[in-house]
Amino acid sequence: MRIALAATCIADAMFPQAPRATVQLLERLGHEVYFPEQQTCCGQMHVNTGYFDEAVPVIQNHVETFAPALDGEWDAIVVPSGSCTGSIRHQQAMVCRRVGQEKLGATAEALAAKTYELSELLVDVLGVTDVGAHFPHRVTYHPTCHSLRMIRVGDKPLQLLRAVDGIDLVELPGAESCCGFGGTFALKNSETSTAMLSDKMSNVKSTGAEVLTAGDYSCLMHIGGGLSKLRTGVRTMHLAEILASTQDAPTLVAEPAGAHARPDDEEAAR
Repeated sequence: MRIALAATCIADAMFPQAPRATVQLLERLGHEVYFPEQQTCCGQMHVNTGYFDEAVPVIQNHVETFAPALDGEWDAIVVPSGSCTGSIRHQQAMVCRRVGQEKLGATAEALAAKTYELSELLVDVLGVTDVGAHFPHRVTYHPTCHSLRMIRVGDKPLQLLRAVDGIDLVELPGAESCCGFGGTFALKNSETSTAMLSDKMSNVKSTGAEVLTAGDYSCLMHIGGGLSKLRTGVRTMHLAEILASTQDAPTLVAEPAGAHARPDDEEAAR
């Protein structure tokens, strides 16, 4: 298949390892991957904050950038983020129609039908669960809210993880509870966000996992920041990074900063 990559703005700016791993994985599976350089944001930040008018030019850029998929140039669009996939699929057309941009809304809706979160693309479109990955580490998985509730990926990420050679996959207690990020929610409601994060971190630590994985680097950024501050030694990695790892080209699990905590830090982290 010919697949266009929507890298997401947060990954492009801060976590490029996720889109890079997505490309490595799909190319290893025999597909052609394209990166349209005109892409920027999907508009989710604007929409979630209520700035519909301001979101329209951002959405228009996204639609124009990926419009070749409607002409058959690409067979599908992949997004390594449940959150951004949810925005493309459920917000873009709605926003355009709310502000009277019917034609743009129709095009956005047509593109949304060709847009898939990574695990959806692999399991539902490409029909694979065993991607030939090798990752000999103890891992736990956090299902992010948008992937779980908005685009409903279900257990597709877990199907893919269970097939990884060498992995020790452990269930995360309270997995379906929110981590407390929610974009600007973490800023506007910081005390509530921190309390939710504390619960999530306690559950992650209880698994004894070396790595926490998820399909969204926004949530991994939030949880990973807390885990690093507490010097837990737990590394956060995108699902794509684990699936891209092989025996010949392993994805390394680098030791996080502060992994060797002082006794008083370890006590504070409990």
